Amino acid sequence: MSRLKSLIVPSVRCIVHRRYCSTERVTNALVTEYRNDIFEEEKRRQQGMVRRLEKIEVVHVGPNDPGTFIMNKNLSTPYHCAMHISETYTKYSVLAMVNGEPWDMWRPLTEDCELSFVRFRDKHPEEANKSYWRSCALILGAVMETAFKDTIYVQLARALELPIIKGMFVYDVDLGLKDWTPAKDNLRSLSLSAITMKSKDLPFERLEVDPSLAIRLFQHSQYKQREVEERVRGGRVTLYRMGKFIDIHDGPMMSKSSLVSMFTVAGIHELPGGLYRVQAISLPHDFYLHSSVWNKLVKRASVPLVGDLSTAGVDESWRETKSSAA
Repeated sequence: MSRLKSLIVPSVRCIVHRRYCSTERVTNALVTEYRNDIFEEEKRRQQGMVRRLEKIEVVHVGPNDPGTFIMNKNLSTPYHCAMHISETYTKYSVLAMVNGEPWDMWRPLTEDCELSFVRFRDKHPEEANKSYWRSCALILGAVMETAFKDTIYVQLARALELPIIKGMFVYDVDLGLKDWTPAKDNLRSLSLSAITMKSKDLPFERLEVDPSLAIRLFQHSQYKQREVEERVRGGRVTLYRMGKFIDIHDGPMMSKSSLVSMFTVAGIHELPGGLYRVQAISLPHDFYLHSSVWNKLVKRASVPLVGDLSTAGVDESWRETKSSAA
């Protein structure tokens, strides 16, 4: 078997780099390498387009530490501005507000603007909370893509955008398995993988690309290709990278993975049609709960999220992708 694998993997690697990616032959590790090659190439291309440094005026209008910074247009980010203020801003800021609009901490600034920073303990943390939950869903997706042996090819289907009141974040995945019921040890192992990932202090990088590039990057995934088509905004698609994990989302995302404290994969449930719904819960690093309270929240998050979710504003029409391909 090992000799057979040694013969197959180089062949698959060749297929990946020629960009004829086949879901029957590739592994998640090779697909990750392939996606990162494209992401890095496009990132360098976009950075190379900034041939002349233009200065912009950024006015910090937060409740504390007012100031004005002269930064580089299309290169400097809110995080760079935070570095000019204090370590507190770089460590605890979840995202920025640029001219009153939510903005990723690592997203380049494009014009003269007013800037403020959002934390979890602000008087109005709504935008911080929303970015936190969607970011945790991406962490969950990263965990699921890397948790299984090479013999199981994991296709991420969709991170459901649930109301915060649901008390969980969810990622539907295609494991190519039937009638699988994870044991408690499986859930514990997935949770530990998430904790390890968040402790690496990984930034959420944002990259806006042409839809054709996004289709090429996700060419191995029927689900992501459909999502690309749905998420085109102004002729562009937004990608996020955390570590080596790349996904598609409108954002904005939180600044970095270390803003997570506790993280538990609470349950995995098979859905009609063959997908699995992975449900998890987490807690920001600024907050602490007694273990008994946390266990109650985990138990609540483990209850299968099924039925018609349209009343909660959740669009599940994309699940037809799985059934149509079956």
